Amino acid sequence: MAAAVVANGKQKLEQRGPKIGVISGPTNPMVTPLLTDLYQFTMAYAYWKAGKHNERAVFDLYFRKNPFGGEYTIFSGLEECIKLIAHYKLTEDEIAFIRKSLPPSCEDAFYNYLRGIDCSDVEIFSIPEGSVVFPKVPLMRIEGSIAVVQLLETALVNLINYASLVTTNAARHRFVAGKSKLLLEFGLRRAQGPDGGISASKYCYMGGFDATSNVAAGKLFGIPLRGTHSHAFVSSFMSLDEITERSLTHLDSPKVCKDFVCLVKTWLTKLKRSRLLGGIFNETNQSELAAFASYGLAFPGSFLALVDTYDVMRSGVPNFCAVALALNDLGYRAVGVRLDSGDLAYQSCEARKFFQTIEKEFGVPGFGKMNITASNDLNEETLDALKKQGHEVDSFGIGTHLVTCYAQPALGVVFKLVEINNQPRIKLSEDVTKVSIPCKKRCFRLYGKEGYPLVDIMTGENEPPPKVGERILCRHPFTESKRAYVVPQHVEELLKCFWPGSSDKIQEDLPPLKDIRERCIEQLEQMRPDHMRRLNPTPYKVSVSAKLYDFIHFLWLNEAPVGELQ
Repeated sequence: MAAAVVANGKQKLEQRGPKIGVISGPTNPMVTPLLTDLYQFTMAYAYWKAGKHNERAVFDLYFRKNPFGGEYTIFSGLEECIKLIAHYKLTEDEIAFIRKSLPPSCEDAFYNYLRGIDCSDVEIFSIPEGSVVFPKVPLMRIEGSIAVVQLLETALVNLINYASLVTTNAARHRFVAGKSKLLLEFGLRRAQGPDGGISASKYCYMGGFDATSNVAAGKLFGIPLRGTHSHAFVSSFMSLDEITERSLTHLDSPKVCKDFVCLVKTWLTKLKRSRLLGGIFNETNQSELAAFASYGLAFPGSFLALVDTYDVMRSGVPNFCAVALALNDLGYRAVGVRLDSGDLAYQSCEARKFFQTIEKEFGVPGFGKMNITASNDLNEETLDALKKQGHEVDSFGIGTHLVTCYAQPALGVVFKLVEINNQPRIKLSEDVTKVSIPCKKRCFRLYGKEGYPLVDIMTGENEPPPKVGERILCRHPFTESKRAYVVPQHVEELLKCFWPGSSDKIQEDLPPLKDIRERCIEQLEQMRPDHMRRLNPTPYKVSVSAKLYDFIHFLWLNEAPVGELQ
């Protein structure tokens, strides 16, 4: 079913109803209807047995606290959720396994019910992937038959939890490193299994990283690939005599250099005799020189060497420069060096001075700007420390602390019932942070005069939305004294329809990964700097309308048992 709408003066057709045919299945083949907790099936049976399984329910998926001691989170994982929903169907093998896993008293008719389950009647409203989000605000609103929606719960929480956590971690590393630095994700070998590695590469790229070493992720998601070589490659060489094929063709002509290794040795001798450089090193490690020369022969147009296998300034950097200068004679430009141990700030500064001296003394344009990449268990703290110390690093390769989310292992996403059969529901707790916000809601972001977001506000579904230029009272959901009037200069509705079910609502498209990444970067740039800072950031305000505030507290009092003192 299509509807004509006007956009930019032109009429176009908008597709209504779910776009099942154009949505591929989940990236991970383990994401199936069985990716759930057993109690979802036991509850489904209990709902079915009680005749409640088709009751219309609304659930909110949200989190309660920002990770890593910060005041923002990046919402990720929506695409994988929609892929699961679009292809949700239990197979006969899966139903047979469920039958074996449930008590034998469960009736056969229940399994016939499971055979007919899909998500054609489920509606998903969500904040777009790659958005900056905050606690308590629904990331997703899921509406449908209560049994079906609860069968989705565990998988949806799983797909959002790590994705949002690691994207946020990547965004925080990007913020500390700065916009100008190249960030490379090197975490595959330290990730929690193959799925953790693949997911990390995807979501770190989304969060602002530039490339990955993960070849599988590069193929799956189109992420740029980067990599050099290991210490093992360097130490595998014993001498220059091992290099038997020594010829290299000039980049811009058919002329062939018959002995590239000889050219490298000539340049190393020139560096040793240099008045400005000779005092820095004497004899370099010749096996390392052999490794670098061999790598330069293999990759003359992208030569980047790991220079800390033996000694950075007495061997690694001079050996690299000898090979890079030999390549330069043949028309090639080396990329740079990687530092993987020691005092990265000091070493990068010394390496930069070495490169700049070569450019000046030997007249090699651009040599002083050679790329310097640093790795070695980097995290937010070390990036911040390097910035304060002063360094010359152009690129950072970050792995363990990034992909494992070493500083915080989980986000704490929850999935709470807020309405059933048009009746609002609330979950109470002695811990007020765990009290849910009832009813089907709309969510808006209000912007101030300077263009920054000021507050996210939740309203009841049928309340009139906030309007530009009209003052609205924003209330803290639970603290009576926390309230403020806001006159928004721009109003953005956050929840959009990404799966319309059987309704005629217009379905949002799932954008490609690069577009989500750009959205993430743009959203972060819109935030006020004090919300973003690493230490003691200012909390962002999340509020409810005055009407919703009154209703929350009415329902709270109505549902809470009244104690009796004796």
